[in-house]
Amino acid sequence: MTSEEIKINVEKALAEIRPFLESDGGNISLVSIEDDRRVKVQLEGACVGCTVNQMTLKSGVEMTIKKYVPQIEEVVNIEK
Repeated sequence: MTSEEIKINVEKALAEIRPFLESDGGNISLVSIEDDRRVKVQLEGACVGCTVNQMTLKSGVEMTIKKYVPQIEEVVNIEK
């Protein structure tokens, strides 16, 4: 998978997750993909400072991204 294909698939994964975050008043955006293995995202809106955002990030976001791009090893939230 090329870097461009990885980016497209990560965006597809985020599009799948986004409605759930939006229903809670939040959102998520892609910041960067490093070495085609590490994804940096930014949680937005109500997701910022939410006590469950680390759990959401690991169980929901990371799992969904890995479903689309199995070679991704880690998903990290970048604080503003």
